[in-house]
Amino acid sequence: MALVTVEPTRVDQAIAGEIASRTNSRLEHAAEALTWGADEHVLLGLAAAGWLYARLRQPDQRPTANHVLLVSLATAALPHILKSVFDQTRPDRLTAMGHCRGIPVSGRPRDAFPSGHAVHMGALASAAGLLPTGPRRVVRALAIGLSLTRVVLLAHWASDVLAGFTLGIAVERILRPLTLGRSRIVSRPRR
Repeated sequence: MALVTVEPTRVDQAIAGEIASRTNSRLEHAAEALTWGADEHVLLGLAAAGWLYARLRQPDQRPTANHVLLVSLATAALPHILKSVFDQTRPDRLTAMGHCRGIPVSGRPRDAFPSGHAVHMGALASAAGLLPTGPRRVVRALAIGLSLTRVVLLAHWASDVLAGFTLGIAVERILRPLTLGRSRIVSRPRR
């Protein structure tokens, strides 16, 4: 039983209403395919593969691989913990019109807050700060785009995604000094 019920804002409801009235099955299928890029299982698999590769082939990248793996594990666990505390109905459970236009049914009905996909993407966007300018911008744009698929699918309210993204940034920033050390953070190139 959740301890706190979170209600969507008027802005959340307006955004969801516009999406439900204007979407189509083609858009929804595209968003459904793209949203897998922010799924915890996919990201944990990639982080584990990167960690193993660094262990075997790139010893100088081990601290970064350790950081990415630890952040991935933390951002996979945290939304599950929070969803046991917070109770919020997903927007896709409140629209008949949206389902007629192609909106799928997602996840558990009362697990909207926060968006786990957005937590992962917020952490990714934050970790991209360790990259040079070009790749950093690409990763951050990708992270934002993948997070927004959760709003398009009406799996989450816009505020769930914003809260999740912000939480992911905080998790990555809190863990960074523990895994990378202070000197590595201060001395990274900003190109």
